[in-house]
Amino acid sequence: MTFTPRTWVVGEVVSAAIMNQEIRDQFNSMFAAWTPYTPTWTSSGTAPNIGNGTLTGRYQKYGRTVLCEINMVAGSTSTYGTGNYNWLLPAQAANAGISVVGSAQLLGSARWNGAIVISPNASNCSAFLPVASNDTRSNFMTPTVPETLAAGAQVRLTFTYESAT
Repeated sequence: MTFTPRTWVVGEVVSAAIMNQEIRDQFNSMFAAWTPYTPTWTSSGTAPNIGNGTLTGRYQKYGRTVLCEINMVAGSTSTYGTGNYNWLLPAQAANAGISVVGSAQLLGSARWNGAIVISPNASNCSAFLPVASNDTRSNFMTPTVPETLAAGAQVRLTFTYESAT
């Protein structure tokens, strides 16, 4: 994982260990495997529960830039709660005064394409999908929008944002 480079001092003797840390290790971290994490799935109403489904995430962080993917597959014991859905980010978003938009997709009885939105300073993200097949305006993803969720439904979220630190 990249980190803030050191501040060099005039006359400082540069050792191999310092060069390795400041150049080699920084460079190698940009090509490292993504870091897995388990995002939390929440809602604005009654909490959903993944049950025997799967909820996985992975991310790569370069300085304050975060690339992230979340994949959720509902299981036969998943419960869907009520309200608008949110997923935990791997790092809090910067308070840059803008909302970040990424890609969201629901694979249920149909394939629904939408957007993921991260508000300034947020710790989680929300999916926005079409309201219905005959109404392509987008709204928060809920247990019934754009369709009623069931076992096997997949949610895929992909986005890039600036972290707070």
